[in-house]
Amino acid sequence: MPDKHEQAEQMRDDVPSTVARSDDKAVRTYKKTLESAEETYGDGERAHRTAFASLKHTHEKVGDHWEPKEHKGPSDPQAALGTPASRDRARPTAQGVDANASKGHLEEVARRVGIDDPASLDRDALVQAIEKANARATARARRR
Repeated sequence: MPDKHEQAEQMRDDVPSTVARSDDKAVRTYKKTLESAEETYGDGERAHRTAFASLKHTHEKVGDHWEPKEHKGPSDPQAALGTPASRDRARPTAQGVDANASKGHLEEVARRVGIDDPASLDRDALVQAIEKANARATARARRR
């Protein structure tokens, strides 16, 4: 049986590019959740949403990849609802940004993704700025 690293390497071609550029745990979490969700819901959007929801409980999007979060748990109010409530009361997500993290953590992530003077932004503006910076970084990485 392959070790966890070898297992993750074998899965990298079968996950979205942002997940493939992430640590082994992110790859395994996404892929194993996706496989389980496909057994339950079939191959489709719902299975992929389920896999991303699982990943967002342990990782946050930073630039063009996912990194382990300081604390496990939902990343935004939509994720905190769980299903079926999240399906029935859909609201915008933070696109993988850990909106529940401390303002200090959000400022640190903002600096890392190239946002100037993050301390001048309020919490909501920080989350939005990180979302935009992450989207730009992902787009650049996909063009390479």
